[in-house]
Amino acid sequence: MAALPFNDNRIEELVLRFNALMAKEATDISNLGGNASDNAVAANLQETGGDLRRDEITQEIESMNDEQQDALVALFWIGRGDREPAEWGAVKTLARQQHKGLVSRYLLGQPEVGEFLTEGLEKMLEYGVD
Repeated sequence: MAALPFNDNRIEELVLRFNALMAKEATDISNLGGNASDNAVAANLQETGGDLRRDEITQEIESMNDEQQDALVALFWIGRGDREPAEWGAVKTLARQQHKGLVSRYLLGQPEVGEFLTEGLEKMLEYGVD
C-alpha cells in the first residue's frame, strides 16, 4: 500500500498558494493610469518584486525532507498523467534520480502545477494511500 510522507491538508494548502501565485502576471505596465480603484485591481493581479508568495512557496518546499520532495514531484507526475498511482515507489525513486536543482524551481516552472498536484492527490486517495 502506498503512503504519503505528508498530510493531505498540507498539499491542499500548498496547492492554494501555488494557484494564487500562478494567477498573477509578470509586471508589464509601470504606470497603469486610469482611476485609482482600477489600478488597485490590476496591481493585485501582477507579481511584484516585493511579493513574498514565491519566496514562501520556495522556502516551504525546500524545507521538506528528500522523501517529501520526491513525493511532491511524484504526485505532480501522477496528476499530469505521466505515471500511475500503482507505480508510487518507482515514481518517487525516479524523482530522486532525476533531481537536479531546486524542486521548488522545477514545480514553479510547470504550468497548472496546482491542478496537477490536486489531481495526483485525488488519484492517490482513490488508489488507497494509508
